[in-house]
Amino acid sequence: MRIRFVAAAIALSIFSVVACTSKEEKEKKKAADKKVRVKEDDKADSLLLVYDKKNEDKWIAEFVENLHKRYGFNGNALVARKGKIIYQGAKGWADYLHRDSLKINSEFELASITKTFTGVAIMQLVEQGKLSLNDNVKKFFPNFPYEGITIKLLLTHRSGMMNYVYFIDDIWRKEKRDMKKGITNEEVMKVIAERKPNPYVKPDNRFHYNNSNYMVLGAIIEKVTGMRYSQYMAENIFKPAGMKNTHVYSKAEYEKIPVDVVGHDKIWKYSVAQNFLDGPVGDKGIYSTLHDLVLYDKYLRNERLLSNKSLDSAYVGRNKPVNGHFNYGYGWRMFDGKNMDKVVYHTGWWHGFRHIYVRDLDKDIVVIFLGNLTNGSLMHLDDLYKYLKMPIIRKGAYSGSGSLPGSDED
Repeated sequence: MRIRFVAAAIALSIFSVVACTSKEEKEKKKAADKKVRVKEDDKADSLLLVYDKKNEDKWIAEFVENLHKRYGFNGNALVARKGKIIYQGAKGWADYLHRDSLKINSEFELASITKTFTGVAIMQLVEQGKLSLNDNVKKFFPNFPYEGITIKLLLTHRSGMMNYVYFIDDIWRKEKRDMKKGITNEEVMKVIAERKPNPYVKPDNRFHYNNSNYMVLGAIIEKVTGMRYSQYMAENIFKPAGMKNTHVYSKAEYEKIPVDVVGHDKIWKYSVAQNFLDGPVGDKGIYSTLHDLVLYDKYLRNERLLSNKSLDSAYVGRNKPVNGHFNYGYGWRMFDGKNMDKVVYHTGWWHGFRHIYVRDLDKDIVVIFLGNLTNGSLMHLDDLYKYLKMPIIRKGAYSGSGSLPGSDED
């Protein structure tokens, strides 16, 4: 009996050693394969971003030139299809006061396009088991004054919160606080806890787009990871996606934001000065370029940033669709029409910057317009969408109101 027991124990030990060795070998092989894939991706990145003006799409080039001359578009534009840039161009001034021209690699404040990155970061933390979509904000900030607000409600703009931008701005002006020094997300959370501003509606009552949702998500990212939002983004999104010209610039961390592109408000003589409201991040605060946004699209598609399961969840509309097509998921606006392409996108509008970043997931098309003059030029993209055989990403195209998604909310 004892001999059998010893034999069984030896067999079990051998099996365990073999199993451990096999597991270690699999992990080593997995790591080695990942290195190979990264090298291949990096090589592919350089090819993806190569652009020969001789081969540009002439129709698109003429369209953008007309948008610049006739409708006053000032900014950088790019269209890529199936992993190839078919048009890119820089039109106008980076800083009108100093007559500095835009360059193709100029960094723009992305405004609310930042929300897509915040959504990706939250889903990464969900995948890692560090938080749940059903977690209550009070779990991370016990003094948070509202009941029943979860991460999922923040992601989908269903929290019912007031917009902190207007609330904080009013306090700072009335109390004559420092208007130049940027405030942090944590400081905003403390003010909300102390002042308890009235919510707009009850949680999960309706879709109410506002920056508070993603400012709070930015604060949660910092609380859960123990890292500044800027650090987390750099290490977990920008670096893995090869986005070498993308940064988080907060006035709470920088006295002067180190970029050359200045935002302008409608007419050139007004450049928009950055102030204390350029401190909070998550709802805004990421600066990037056309090419880095092309890489962002690529690495969302190939699962380097998130699993397809998480992305599929993020790309589901979580609200009542507007005009039967327009909806909002986890950090993404979307057009999801019957028998039409699945398109995810986001607009941006903040302190003299106005943009649209569109990703047609079915046709593998990326359309990017980054503008630093907040006029209505981006309301005139319909013909471009038609040329690319994409849905028209403008609510008014289906209702007749003529409004651009983001004209009253970014």
